[in-house]
Amino acid sequence: MDGAALAARIRTALSDEVAELGEIGLATILVGTDPASQIYIRLKHEAAEAAGIRAVDKRLPEETTEDELLEAVAELNEDDSIDGILVQTPLPLQIDEPRVMRAIDPARDVDGLHPLNAGQLYFGEPTLTPATPLGIMRLLEEYEIPVSGARAVVVGRSLIVGRPAAMLLLHENATVTICHSRTQDLARQTLDADILVAAVGQAGVISPDMVKIGAAVVDVGMNRTEAGLVGDVDPGAAERAAFITPVPGGVGPMTIAMLLQNTVRAARFRRGLLAFPGLRR
Repeated sequence: MDGAALAARIRTALSDEVAELGEIGLATILVGTDPASQIYIRLKHEAAEAAGIRAVDKRLPEETTEDELLEAVAELNEDDSIDGILVQTPLPLQIDEPRVMRAIDPARDVDGLHPLNAGQLYFGEPTLTPATPLGIMRLLEEYEIPVSGARAVVVGRSLIVGRPAAMLLLHENATVTICHSRTQDLARQTLDADILVAAVGQAGVISPDMVKIGAAVVDVGMNRTEAGLVGDVDPGAAERAAFITPVPGGVGPMTIAMLLQNTVRAARFRRGLLAFPGLRR
C-alpha cells in the first residue's frame, strides 16, 4: 500500500481547499531538543507550507515548566490567526501531558487528543481525530480492503494510534481486538486478523509466521536501527500478506497528510462552515 503516492494526491487536493478558504495557520510547540521530534516538526512544517498553510514554529527549552507551556498554549488559543495547534510529544517528565492536551482549544486540536474530541470519536461523531488512524483508514479505503465484518487486530494501545484506530475500525463494523504488552500468546491473536495494525514501536515484533495468509497489514512502526528505518513488522511478512505498508513510505506520509487535513477541517470549524460542539463564533 503506497502511502507516499496517496498522501501526495491528498496534499494536492488540500492545496485547493486552502486557496479557497484563505490564510490558514498551524502552530506547533516543541519543548526540548529531541532529535526525532525535531525531524517530525520539520516535515510537518515543510508539508504545511507546500500546501499553502502558514506554519508557526514555537520552540521552548527542555527545562520549561508546565505553567510556562500552558501559558504558551493559552496565547495560541487567543490568536485568531491560528486554526490548528499541535504540541509535539513526548514532553519532558516535569510536564503533565494530559493537562496540556486539555488546555488546547478543542476546535484547534489537530492531534485529536483533547477529551472532547476523543469523546466525539467514542460516540461515533468524530470532530478532530488523530492523524495516523485517519491515514490508516484512508489507505484501507484506497485499496478497497473490506472492513465491515472483518477481524481486525490492533497491536498497541496508545492514545494517539492504537485506541483511536481500534475505534475507527469498530465504527466501520470490524470485529476488533486490541493487543498490548500484557497480551498472552500474541501470535494466536494476529493469525486471526484479516486486518493487522502494528503500532508498538518495536522493530520486528510481528514476524512473518504471525501474519495470516491474505491479510492486510498496516505497519505504523518507525524504528531507527543500525540497518536504517524499519517497522514493527518483519519485511518477510510481505510474502504472506495480500497488502502491506512499506517503511518508510507507508503510514508516515499519510500521517502528515491527515494532519494537514485536520488543520483545514479545524479552519472550517472556526469559520462556521462545519458545526463543532459548543463552538460559538
